[in-house]
This record gives sequence, structure tokens and C-alpha cells, in this order.
Amino acid sequence: MNRAKPVSIIMIEDDEGHARLIEKNIRRAGVNNEIIPFTNGTDALEFLLGPDGSGEASAGRHLLILLDLNLPDMGGVDILEKVKSNQHTKRSPVVVLTTTDDSREIQRCYDLGANVYITKPVAYEGFANAIRQLGLFFSVMQVPETA
Repeated sequence: MNRAKPVSIIMIEDDEGHARLIEKNIRRAGVNNEIIPFTNGTDALEFLLGPDGSGEASAGRHLLILLDLNLPDMGGVDILEKVKSNQHTKRSPVVVLTTTDDSREIQRCYDLGANVYITKPVAYEGFANAIRQLGLFFSVMQVPETA
């Protein structure tokens, strides 16, 4: 029987405090999946789509992407667009974590294929709670096979 491959969590977050909080709450929810952190979009996209940008690098990978929209080098919306328009990464769930609660921005992210949109840091407690729920979501989630 083919066992499901473990899902790697790609965390694209430039704020070190937020990154630590996210990781802590994911672990607290009992999710032990590998977390691969990136602090900018350039490195994250190179990992996700490969140096050639084809996306072949992620063929067969099971990924869940945590994406901050406000990054030092590019907008998270651009990353979302690239990930969701690539045949190798488009099925990877993307969770947008951002300080922006602009309804047009939220709608745009959903239109581009974001799975969940979380505004941070609403209040530390609210953010921690959202991340805890996310951890529970991860622990029950299986990423679909890419065919």
C-alpha cells in the first residue's frame, strides 16, 4: 500500500518573531512536519520552482505554503500567482498570513487560489489561536496526489 508522503511546510515570512510564533503554534498543535523557512520571495520561489523556474523541482513534493504578503523583495501576491499558475505547484495549498485586511486584497488572493487567508497579528491571542487551528487543520490534511 502506498503511504502518503509527509507534507513539508514552506514558511515564507520575513518577521522573525512571527515566524517563531507560527512554528511554536504548529508544533503545539502536534504537527511535526518539516518546516522550511524563507525570509524573502526570491529564495522561496527558487526552492519552489527551481533555478530554471519550471516548477519541475517540486514535482512529487507534497507542500503546504504559508505565505506572508509583505516581503522585502516582492509582493506575496506575485508569489501566489506564480505558484498557482505552475502545473507542478498549483495543487499545493497556500495559507496567506498577512497584516493586510483590505477586502480587495483578500478577494484577489482567493481569486488566485489561496486556500486560507489569516490576518495577523489581530491580537497576539487571536493570531496564536488562528495558527493553532491551522495546526489542527494540517494534522488532518492530506495533500492530493499530483497526477
